[in-house]
Amino acid sequence: MSRAAATLVATFCSALAAGALAGPSSRDLVVFEAASLKEAFAALASRFEKDHPGVRVVTNAAGSQELRSQIEHGAAPDVFASADERHMHALVAAGLAGTPALFACNELVVVVRRDLATLKTFADLPLADRIVVGAPEVPIGAYTNRILDRAADRLGALFPARVQAKIVSRELDVRQVLAKVVLGEADAGVVYRTDAISAKGKVRVLEIPPEINVRAAYPIASLKRAPNPGLAAEFVGLVRSPSGAAALREAGFVPCPAP
Repeated sequence: MSRAAATLVATFCSALAAGALAGPSSRDLVVFEAASLKEAFAALASRFEKDHPGVRVVTNAAGSQELRSQIEHGAAPDVFASADERHMHALVAAGLAGTPALFACNELVVVVRRDLATLKTFADLPLADRIVVGAPEVPIGAYTNRILDRAADRLGALFPARVQAKIVSRELDVRQVLAKVVLGEADAGVVYRTDAISAKGKVRVLEIPPEINVRAAYPIASLKRAPNPGLAAEFVGLVRSPSGAAALREAGFVPCPAP
């Protein structure tokens, strides 16, 4: 267990003990969500609470790999929504999660400091002095590596190495990548389109060519140790419903292509 994972587990458990995330009462629904889902799930949580008087939706947003680690080490949320299928499948294989369902997809973009004029297209990315990306074990980091591998065919075999040479930080969730660019601590970073939308006006956005880009798939499932399995199933149903899809589209998510 990594030091970062241990810290997150300890923090979450301390919050539970203090009653901040739960005591939890039988009417609390605990949702572990990928960091990029924060705004969309906040809207859905509010709607769920209105439709279920007396129910409180408690969310924990972090990197999917950290949420998976917390569940593997004893945390018992009701619902888990991941930014990739790898971490969800690991929980299913361990007997910790029920059958997952894809509910949304996301696209990747490059965000750039607003005052940095030298970067105009994705091909210019190696011109940045400081690039920040997700760590390899984080979904956004794994997707970024796939994009760089694909870019070698279109932009030259040396393109991935030129970008890698400018990477100054590898973060544990996509919101940390975004924050470094917003705060001017990095020139550019690779994030989801939904994150770029959440920072509208604070960054410039460079599109990644479709032939290079990858699509992030988001699965959701109730957990086998869910304290409130009935509520968990209803929340999953809301996320997958037409009204849930509309809330996700408003946040910038896109439907997943048919299998």
